[in-house]
Amino acid sequence: MTGASHALRKGESEREKRQTGQEGCLTENLALAFLPRRWSHVDPQPLDHPAHLEMLKPAFELRRGFSFENCQRNASLERVLPGLRIPQAHKTGTTIAGLVFRDGVILGADTRATNDSVVIDKSCEKIHFIAPKIYCCGAGVAADAEMTTRMAASNMELHSLSTGREPRVATVTRVIRQTLFRYRGHVGASLIVGGVDLTGPQLYSVHPHGSYSRLPFTALGSGQDAALAVLEDRFQPNMKLEAAQELLVEAITAGILGDLGSGGSVDACVIMGTGAKLLRTLSSPTKPIERPNQYRFAPGTTAVLSQTVKPLTLELLEETVQAMEVE
Repeated sequence: MTGASHALRKGESEREKRQTGQEGCLTENLALAFLPRRWSHVDPQPLDHPAHLEMLKPAFELRRGFSFENCQRNASLERVLPGLRIPQAHKTGTTIAGLVFRDGVILGADTRATNDSVVIDKSCEKIHFIAPKIYCCGAGVAADAEMTTRMAASNMELHSLSTGREPRVATVTRVIRQTLFRYRGHVGASLIVGGVDLTGPQLYSVHPHGSYSRLPFTALGSGQDAALAVLEDRFQPNMKLEAAQELLVEAITAGILGDLGSGGSVDACVIMGTGAKLLRTLSSPTKPIERPNQYRFAPGTTAVLSQTVKPLTLELLEETVQAMEVE
């Protein structure tokens, strides 16, 4: 009786081994079955089983770019709840411009930073460093423009150390527009990239969705209409530095005076083959109003319509007298 039972178990074991095709599969299943209770959720099937691989597939997938899950969630909530108001993008205010002249590129921007209708900063720097001969003006969300230009400057520094050559303006533009395109416009940064490299002076405008243009002059921001009107009227190829600087100041000034989101003073950056020079407060179109220190009005200037005097009833609760020591 004992020999028959042993032979039966041996036959079943060999049959299971043939079905699985692996020698150690039965041993692994038996070991998992006798694990403590806290490991009872472990599937006795091997890790390379198709069911396991299908379950772990989403975890192994490399996801790049911007996650649109919250956008899809907001759209679903708007359909389900008609009265729900999803936060919308705020309108930003800035005027940035740039143009190419005979010896290089000149960039300009205003210095007002706003939050809706509140002026947050009157001396904001909107001209960012990318490379020794490449600078960038940013409009839109201040944090997005700042971090985008910082990452571009870091990548260009690593590129210069790796190749041993100065970066080109086209390379900077490509890095920036690929970064913006990856986020599908959710990074609100409108940029003007200008610089001088071995191919000469170049000027690019990059929009939040990643589109770009190479132009001899351009302007972006909420005050771009007024600035472009001045540039289109007075721009000429191969202008001298003095004429180009004067034209840029007039273009930024037109944007400041024609747009409430732009203000402060005019900053400029002159980029030439020999280097770049940043000019802070090149012009102040709106001068602060000088007010007198004191307001003196003659008695009776404002009529008193009524006068009421109400005495206060006070009750003395405690009185303490302390003598002062005198030497």
